[in-house]
Amino acid sequence: MIRLYNTLTKSVDPFEPLRDDGVRMYSCGPTVYDVAHIGNMRAFLFPDVLQRTLRVIGGYPVRWVMNITDIDDKTIRDSAVGSPRWRSEMGEQTTDPLENLRRFTTFFAAEFLADLRTFGIDVERVANPLATDYIAQMQDLIRDILVAGYGYISDGSVYFNVAAYSATHAYGRLFAIDTQNFREGVRIDADEYDRESVSDFVLWKGRKEGEPAWDFAIDGHQLPGRPGWHIECSAMSHDLLGLPFDIHTGGVDLRFPHHEDELAQCTAGYHVHDQAAFWMHNEFLEVEGKKMSKSLGNFYTMRDLVNRGIHPLDVRFAMLQAHYRAVFNFTFDGVAAARTARAKVQDYVYDVIAVAGDHHAAAEDGAGQRLMDSVGQALADDIHTPRALAALFVFISDHAPRTLTPHDAASIVDALRRLNDVFVIVAIEQRPEQIIPDDIRVLADERWAARTAKNWAESDRLRDVLTSRGWTMKDGKDTYTLEPVD
Repeated sequence: MIRLYNTLTKSVDPFEPLRDDGVRMYSCGPTVYDVAHIGNMRAFLFPDVLQRTLRVIGGYPVRWVMNITDIDDKTIRDSAVGSPRWRSEMGEQTTDPLENLRRFTTFFAAEFLADLRTFGIDVERVANPLATDYIAQMQDLIRDILVAGYGYISDGSVYFNVAAYSATHAYGRLFAIDTQNFREGVRIDADEYDRESVSDFVLWKGRKEGEPAWDFAIDGHQLPGRPGWHIECSAMSHDLLGLPFDIHTGGVDLRFPHHEDELAQCTAGYHVHDQAAFWMHNEFLEVEGKKMSKSLGNFYTMRDLVNRGIHPLDVRFAMLQAHYRAVFNFTFDGVAAARTARAKVQDYVYDVIAVAGDHHAAAEDGAGQRLMDSVGQALADDIHTPRALAALFVFISDHAPRTLTPHDAASIVDALRRLNDVFVIVAIEQRPEQIIPDDIRVLADERWAARTAKNWAESDRLRDVLTSRGWTMKDGKDTYTLEPVD
């Protein structure tokens, strides 16, 4: 049985879908005003591994939705005429704020999805609806909140009345809120605010000059403007998944105010006690033990790392070595170690495939089942990827390819294929043929002869020569292999 930590209950609980047709999962997606940084990528890696575990280990079909926020304070600010964030690839700016917003966010949404693909995130299995395609649903929810008595209109905007809601419902189910700091009657218009600001929050923001706006008729009022940030996920999750759905994910920073306000809006407008059965939150990423920030010079996007010659899957592997509920400390030494470890797994895959040859066997057979059991149990225990990877390496050490029968090797290959559908760290394929120059082969043969004769000084010298020529020589029991230095 899969067990998951639930922020709502503050405990690790057994998981079962609410409906027989599979798991329905919603993830708070990106605000598309710039390219994603590595902290963002860690946040989106978690729900990817979660849905993969639910499919591969749990055997459940998964419907996964990750919204794209294309309307909020940041996208409006940075799509405005004359913004320094505007790029030539977006085309010319116009005098229409809504058209500028569309061009701006379309560009960065495409950049975001491209980064996800590079990072091994399962873009083909996740729906990425735009918030601006659900304005009507947000307006309907706002009307329902007003009818229920939990909202009010003021100065052309609509606000959620936290005091009225708190009188009949618990407010602070996901995050311990200090209600002494609640400022009754104080309204917050900003989409994002700190946890001390327990105040009425905006559902619909009245039109401001130069901003994109939609018409909104309500209770005889004409309120042109745009939605607040919190309302979009409540309306979109309801429309796309139905309430309650199974799992809602996001970073720990979203527990309050965003997720708490989502939950309140759904309870107030849709009259459900729980928007989702499980709320799951991933921890932050640090860089070399410090908060990532541009001012510290430790701010990196995935593209920055690729330009440094780092493979994105080495970064993915490094992140998987920390549990999602623990802070991940990104270091370049850590990524280098992940590269070495990932190469070891890849070599093992190549070697086991070679032993299996033309044989075929299911993961449920023999050695493959042992691998699935040991790694799968760790994944089923609150997606514990560090323990799962440790179990994988123990298995590799205990099942050297040369000791395997073709049948066992084939079952291991099938198990590795399934587990790699969770980890996405290697290629499950035969070792590519290397075209080795004749002079390199001669040097390798000479080095193997020196090693066989236990002439260690000459063996080391020739290894260094091969390395300087761009080749790594790996010694086996009876022969050697050559691989180009990356």
